[in-house]
Amino acid sequence: MQANQALLNDASIDDRFPVRGTGLGLRRSLMADLAALEPLTVDFMEIAPENWVRVGGAYGRQLRAFTERHPFVAHGLSLSIGGPEPLDRELLTSIRELMRAHGMRCYSEHLSYSSFDGHLYDLMPIPFTEQAVHYTAARIREVQDFLGERIAMENVSYYAAPGPEMREIDFINAVLDEADCGLLLDVNNIYVNSVNHGYDAVAFLEALPGERIMYGHVAGHYNEAEDLIVDTHGAAVIDPVWALLEHAYAHFGPFPTLLERDFNFPPMSELLGEVAEIRALQERNAGTARDAKSAKRA
Repeated sequence: MQANQALLNDASIDDRFPVRGTGLGLRRSLMADLAALEPLTVDFMEIAPENWVRVGGAYGRQLRAFTERHPFVAHGLSLSIGGPEPLDRELLTSIRELMRAHGMRCYSEHLSYSSFDGHLYDLMPIPFTEQAVHYTAARIREVQDFLGERIAMENVSYYAAPGPEMREIDFINAVLDEADCGLLLDVNNIYVNSVNHGYDAVAFLEALPGERIMYGHVAGHYNEAEDLIVDTHGAAVIDPVWALLEHAYAHFGPFPTLLERDFNFPPMSELLGEVAEIRALQERNAGTARDAKSAKRA
């Protein structure tokens, strides 16, 4: 723990990060166990704001206790940033009020859409086209203007690419650049897509704009078939994903990273073991990207 605290206090860590260290998603079924933890067991937490807007009573008081104890980030589920319908200003107002009330450090969303004549209850892929780049980037800028802060967009898992005119990596980079927003780097999604769509996960990772990373996700998945992985957040992180996360730290430098687990929860000791693995990788790679940049300059 002391080593990780030293990492958190390292002035050389880029101050663009809204949080530091290792994180864990706050889920209601985990709240009793998480409330009993020492504060530095995890460095930050994340919630889906849609699950907490206008929540009062016992749950509201519990959330307040957590946000007074830990830094928090908000990770949206239903803004439908690439969708055809107007942005939900009522939802955005509620999210802004929730974030301000609890001092949350940043807002992130998925680079996807989730509504078409009503909510689809799934994250659908945005077509990889130039038109979609301009449309999606404009909507991200609108959200940033509304919230008054830069947001982070997550690279998502997807299972079909409707009418692509460019590669996934080119689409993501074009949107991030035109919107001038941050990146929520989901390492598991890169691995899932690399298997499902047959590309090199390391090359994809290295082509992302590291300077835009605000924080990261790592999670488990389900192997439906040899060439089909489903991103579930319901299992332990596997070794190839850990290896890809370490490569990300070696290439970009350690960035804040949160363990996602949404169901099929193991004992808390196992979840904390995965959080500890994130911490160990961060500590092992502290200074690596900085050293590489110094060597290039020399």
